[in-house]
Amino acid sequence: MKNNKSLGQHWLYNRTILDGIADLAAGYYPDSNMDTTEVDHHSCAPRIAASPTNLCIEIGPGLGTLTSSLLKRFDKVIAVEYDSRLAANLPGSFPGTNLEVINADILEVDFAKLTDGNSYVIAGNIPYYITSPILEKVLTAPHLSERVVLLMQKEVAERILSHKETTLSLFVKNRAKVYPGPIVPRGEFTPPPKVDSQVLVLEPHAPEVSDAVFGLIRQGFSSPRKKLLHNLTNLSPRDELLQIFATIGISPDARPGDLSLATWSSLYTHLC
Repeated sequence: MKNNKSLGQHWLYNRTILDGIADLAAGYYPDSNMDTTEVDHHSCAPRIAASPTNLCIEIGPGLGTLTSSLLKRFDKVIAVEYDSRLAANLPGSFPGTNLEVINADILEVDFAKLTDGNSYVIAGNIPYYITSPILEKVLTAPHLSERVVLLMQKEVAERILSHKETTLSLFVKNRAKVYPGPIVPRGEFTPPPKVDSQVLVLEPHAPEVSDAVFGLIRQGFSSPRKKLLHNLTNLSPRDELLQIFATIGISPDARPGDLSLATWSSLYTHLC
């Protein structure tokens, strides 16, 4: 079936890569660590205390290439597909399986209702253009998943994993443990996107810092390239800010991206 460019559809057919993504979704992590860049290294062993979760929500199943791998690892897969053409065709590709296809926008789905309150994981090859909204959706859901495994634009994954923080990376790290998965070259997709992709594994948890702290973070990132001191002068006099910076150990020349989540929390405590 022809892809819909407006929906960012790029089909992935490499079965080794797809099986590797499904393994990660099922809680089977590589023997060494999650930081692998070789797409053919997917020999995975059960991690300690691997979850017995048997339900997977797949975001954007498309032609069902990842769905096929997920159905071998989960008792049930609920595939949420926005494209009505693909949603209508998908069930016929997997007769006799416990696959439920929902024709809906993943951003409008109520995970608690979809899962009847049961434990679940999320997996998907997601459209690049809605990566941030999807991350916000899955990490702020009242009924959190146990694990989220997403194939996304490599640049976005690197931004989230980087120690040079952004509001997005801090948001994700505030609400999940984050692990790097394998990089998938653009040539593995049909049609090929303009950039490479990377798998990111998230284990959601309750927020480490409050929404109030995040209000301060957003204020601090109001001009990301400027010094943090400049961005916060409307909250406190410069001299007081410098004194607080010295107490916490923040350089007067620090940019917003230089601060970790814990440092932002400490800064909020001293400022507010």
